[in-house]
Formats: sequence, C-alpha cells, structure tokens
Amino acid sequence: MLSDGDQAYPIRCPPLTETWCHEPPPRQLLEGVEQFNRGEYFEQHETLELLWRAETRSVRRLYQGILQIGVAFHHLQRRNYHGVVYMLTRGTAYLQPFTPACQGIDVASLIELAASTLRVVEQLGPARLDEFSWQPKPSIRLTEQRPD
Repeated sequence: MLSDGDQAYPIRCPPLTETWCHEPPPRQLLEGVEQFNRGEYFEQHETLELLWRAETRSVRRLYQGILQIGVAFHHLQRRNYHGVVYMLTRGTAYLQPFTPACQGIDVASLIELAASTLRVVEQLGPARLDEFSWQPKPSIRLTEQRPD
C-alpha cells in the first residue's frame, strides 16, 4: 500500500505466472544487479529501465521494483530524504508478489534490505542522512549460479 498525501492506494500487480520466476535472469537484469552491487545506482537505473520498458509481461514489475530500490540508494547518496523513503516504499510494494525469489534474484533479502534501510533513514531523518552507514555495502543476492 502506498500513500500519496492523505490517500492510500495499493500497487496493483497482476497474478504471477510462476514460469516467469523460473526463467533464467535476462542479461540486462544481471548487469543491473552488478551495477547495484558496485554502488552504481544511477547506472543500474538506466540498465533496468530499458529491460522494464521492453518487457510486456507482469514480471516487468520485478525489474521496476529492483530499479526503484536502486533509485532509493541514489537518492540516499544525494541526501534526498523524500526520494529515499518514497522509492524504498514503492519498490518494496512492486517486489512483494515475487517473494521469496524470482529469476535468480533473492527478492526476500532485497525486501529486507529495503526495510532495514528505511528504518535507519526514518530514524536519522532528513537532517542527519549524512550519518547513514554504508557498511555493510547494500547488495542484491543471487539465488542461483550466474549463467555463462
């Protein structure tokens, strides 16, 4: 559920077809994950946006959720409190239907990363975002060996 001012609204994700989650991860997804894990959050946004826009099936919401979590960390680097909170919340909502894992991505651990980051960011508040600890470095975990 997302909030836009005083009005809450759900993120609508069509029902999943489990075969999507059992497909191997697309090359661009793996590239975006590598960029995220190197802290290249803007670049991962660019990579995953191409994948998200090209995909017509509901699995595109997985890519959108990962993309938005990365955008949240980009906002955190730039100390944009509202952007961090909004993107962590929204990205998590898109990822929920894909738990625990999809296309080799450990979605459950990514949601936990987003939730723990959100807790810390909210405790720090806008004025203290520069105190955010980047250790351990945020990363997306893979559930399977990367295909050659």
